[in-house]
Amino acid sequence: MSATAVHSLWTMAADPIDKIDAPKIEYGQLSPTLIVIGAAIIGILVEAFVPRKSRYYVQLFVSVVALAAAFAAVVGLAAGGYGTTKAGIAAMGAIAVDGPALFLQGTILLAGVLGVFTFAERRLDPVAHGNRVDSFAAQAASVPGSDSEQAAVKAGFATTEVFPLLLFAIGGMLVFPAANDLLTLFIALEVFSLPLYLLCAVARRKRIMSQEAAVKYFLLGAFASAFTLFGIALLYGYAGSVSYATIAQVVDGTIGTVNPALADTMGNDALLLIGAAMVVMGLLFKVGAVPFHMWTPDVYQGAPTPVTGFMAAATKVAAFGALLRLLYVVLPGLRWDWRPVMMGVAVVTMLGGAIVAITQTDIKRLLAYSSIAHAGFILAGVIATTPDGVSSVLFYLGAYSFVTIGAFAVVTLVRDAGGEATHLSKWAGLGRRSPLVAAVFAVFLLAFAGIPLTSGFAGKFAVFKAAAEGGAGSLVVVGVISSAIAAFFYIRVIVLMFFSEPRPEGPTVAVPSPLTMTAIGVGVAVTLVLGVAPQYFLDLAGQAGVFVR
Repeated sequence: MSATAVHSLWTMAADPIDKIDAPKIEYGQLSPTLIVIGAAIIGILVEAFVPRKSRYYVQLFVSVVALAAAFAAVVGLAAGGYGTTKAGIAAMGAIAVDGPALFLQGTILLAGVLGVFTFAERRLDPVAHGNRVDSFAAQAASVPGSDSEQAAVKAGFATTEVFPLLLFAIGGMLVFPAANDLLTLFIALEVFSLPLYLLCAVARRKRIMSQEAAVKYFLLGAFASAFTLFGIALLYGYAGSVSYATIAQVVDGTIGTVNPALADTMGNDALLLIGAAMVVMGLLFKVGAVPFHMWTPDVYQGAPTPVTGFMAAATKVAAFGALLRLLYVVLPGLRWDWRPVMMGVAVVTMLGGAIVAITQTDIKRLLAYSSIAHAGFILAGVIATTPDGVSSVLFYLGAYSFVTIGAFAVVTLVRDAGGEATHLSKWAGLGRRSPLVAAVFAVFLLAFAGIPLTSGFAGKFAVFKAAAEGGAGSLVVVGVISSAIAAFFYIRVIVLMFFSEPRPEGPTVAVPSPLTMTAIGVGVAVTLVLGVAPQYFLDLAGQAGVFVR
């Protein structure tokens, strides 16, 4: 073939292609996420260019200012009507800006601020070599117990990289519940998971246990991500698109034009059912629902406690937000298929978390199984498939996140020579040794148990009411039984603290800096306010409970 012939073929093929349009990005509507990701990148530059002595203060300042600015942006968007009348799809179909997205983003950002405060705590451990130390390893890259680690401790090094890692995790979490196509969902999943795997591995004390927790979390998380990705591929094969709206139209049979290349596979229900099951499985792993909960107790126990508190609160909020959007926006046409399965998952999650928690002797493992039981309670609201179901889940997530961060912040205060005293036997008589700390922890435990006048009661009541009205009355019965079982071990800890003799060699309660005091104080205040006067916040969640389609 001559050169001219090749050239003419090439020009004929090249003519019909239009020029690629520049992407249209609504920066204002995406501002909360952009602020946090921008601050995370600034944090990395701080690690590179700011002298080691000043890094901690600069990172703390950048993190708090960025999270406050992002929260202000969320409030501004909500006030501008983007949660209700102006709700829409931004970033060329990738991100939904609507009520649930803004409500969950606001919750995640507030949890993030309290998380930063607990990360920055430097008064709990005794001063080492003239330097204040925090919960994180002096030099994360050095082998536990090695000479380089001891040299780093002597030199007073601190792992200030935890702040940008935290910001990247929050950035991913902000996108996760707002994702409007499956690829955005998956990228957000990875963006918030990878920093969490790292944060779990950098505890100052019990470093081997911390690294083991991180490896377990990473391996199981990689499995869950692989399931999610495979499910996304199958759903794409089924619908010919990764967009939530298009998949929903194909499921309902209301799609207009069909891509001829995909005409054979579209409407193949096997692809739809297996793909949907795999994506939902990945999300259930993140919320810690049975039988995808195996990582939870080990990771909660091994990770540094500030990381555990943040992860327990914010990951649940982000993952439940994504699960709600997937089930309510993409798969409402499959309701009869997924509801029975999710009811089964909710039942075993509530009962499994509550029953196994009774046998625990470590306070962090006990709170881990408690969080599994709570995932089951929240699933009851997801199953309701009514607007009340959405708003009750939003309210529960908001209430739960503050209680959780507060409870784990209290756990950091009870210490002995080896660091945090997490074995339950060490907490005996804490109420006589330090009545205030024990009383605060008792408030959080009562909220977890769902006792009236705490946020836990208001949240459980809203979720169970929605489930009952949505036709899942049997689930409510199981939920009440699980709550009664769970109340037993919460009350047991309270009895242990207030009605046992303190041991002479028992732990001491460290006096924290104002940062941790703020985190705990906000937790108590929110717990009591949402318990005594929940109506305003229930109404807020109700207004925010409509997904944009």
